Amino acid sequence: MFSESTNNALQIIGCGDAFASGGNFHTCFHLRSGETNILIDCGATTLHGLRRLQIDPDQIDIILISHLHGDHYAGIPFLLMDAAVRKRQRKLKIITPNTGKARIKALLQLLYPGSDKTEQLPVEYIEYKSYEILQLDGIQVQAYPVVHSKAALSHGLRITIGHQVLSYSGDTSWTDNLIPLSDGADLFICECNFYNTSTPTHMNYLDLVSKISQLNFNKILLTHLSEEMLANLDRVDIPVAKDGMTVSF
Repeated sequence: MFSESTNNALQIIGCGDAFASGGNFHTCFHLRSGETNILIDCGATTLHGLRRLQIDPDQIDIILISHLHGDHYAGIPFLLMDAAVRKRQRKLKIITPNTGKARIKALLQLLYPGSDKTEQLPVEYIEYKSYEILQLDGIQVQAYPVVHSKAALSHGLRITIGHQVLSYSGDTSWTDNLIPLSDGADLFICECNFYNTSTPTHMNYLDLVSKISQLNFNKILLTHLSEEMLANLDRVDIPVAKDGMTVSF
């Protein structure tokens, strides 16, 4: 199903943090390769973002979730409700950390109590384990634990398509797991929530710059930008994501 050419493209549906800093949508990246469409994370604003960019939600084949925080997976109930209303026939695979299926179903009931419209949809849930390699319709996915939230089961994702690699840090402060996660990546999407504020759960730019020589990638793109990071972009020498932009790799 996947193209092995160098024409894989990633469109930024949302690059914002949990608080929509700068007016950016919650985290979601649309990966296109051949005829297959993947969403990497699916924050609460994802359906809005897809509509704005004229991307048909029914064409999404796989949703990959890095961790179970609302700005990264709470868009799934809205996509499922939309799919039910439109009587979606295309199969959808939802790939999450452990307990993801149960949490998504619980969230659906909180948002739409008593609704069973999504039960007949052609959806397959797959829950990954740390470091396990999943083979999915011609792609390979490996999840690395990162340092953000144990309760949310936070991971970075390494996605291999043919001979190409896209790596995504998920939400994290610095961890040495970013070294194998990004090793040889054609594109490394790295969270950089802050410019200089140090927290145990998110990356800051100065810390990333001090350690970036330990990483091996071809292209890097910073995401999950807070107001502090956005206010300091004139000091940033690494490319940053913008909602709607497309990156080829």
